[in-house]
Amino acid sequence: MSLGKKKLLIFIISYKASFRVKEVFDKIPFDKLKNFKTSVLISDDCSKDDTIDYAKKIKKKYKNIILNENKINVGYGAHIKKCLNFALRNKYNYAVMIHGDGQFNPKYIPKLLSKLKNNKVSASTGSRILYGINKVRSGGMPLYKMAGNIILTNFFNFLMNKDFTDAHTGLWAYNLSFLKNKQFNLLTNSFNFDQEFRFKNILYGNLVEEIPIQTKYGDERSQLHVKYAIKFFFNCLLFYLVKKRFIKLEKF
Repeated sequence: MSLGKKKLLIFIISYKASFRVKEVFDKIPFDKLKNFKTSVLISDDCSKDDTIDYAKKIKKKYKNIILNENKINVGYGAHIKKCLNFALRNKYNYAVMIHGDGQFNPKYIPKLLSKLKNNKVSASTGSRILYGINKVRSGGMPLYKMAGNIILTNFFNFLMNKDFTDAHTGLWAYNLSFLKNKQFNLLTNSFNFDQEFRFKNILYGNLVEEIPIQTKYGDERSQLHVKYAIKFFFNCLLFYLVKKRFIKLEKF
């Protein structure tokens, strides 16, 4: 499959990102995306700060910028669904999700897309662990967060018989041909959307590939909360039961 001349949507999801959303946009490597017809959707989840003001400044200065401002806070998973549905309605071939807080660098977009050359790959993700633990620590990831990531990822792999290195990443690229049935809309609206999305692909036999990335940690707002971690753990058990056909859930 050729990636040339395909339509690409880069969507930046933000919540109280403020000036960071502009910093994220400025790092998008448009010069390496010339084989795509690229648009950028900046979608804000009802921030009560100046995030949308920065987004409007970007739109005023650059072409092919689309703005969305949710009137109510819909939550992480619902926000992603909204952006993916927008991409499907407007017949994009590929989509890339970037968080507006600046933790995940857009410079990795070309590498993510290169994984989608294989038409059996439904999505690609950025792994903070593939570079090794030392690289993760040098990027500023808190020790408790790194330990939680590794433990929960290994637990997921054990139950799913997979070998992912980072099951908590927020950097994703999507081959939208796999999403035309819109079954992803059945998944959770919460922070565990990515986990459910990964499992759904495993269940359907679709490939999710990883690329190594480094991230920046500072005062970003995306955190591996205890509530998320507990939900992740019990989701893994639920996924196992679904995979073994002990139970059946509509969304899977």
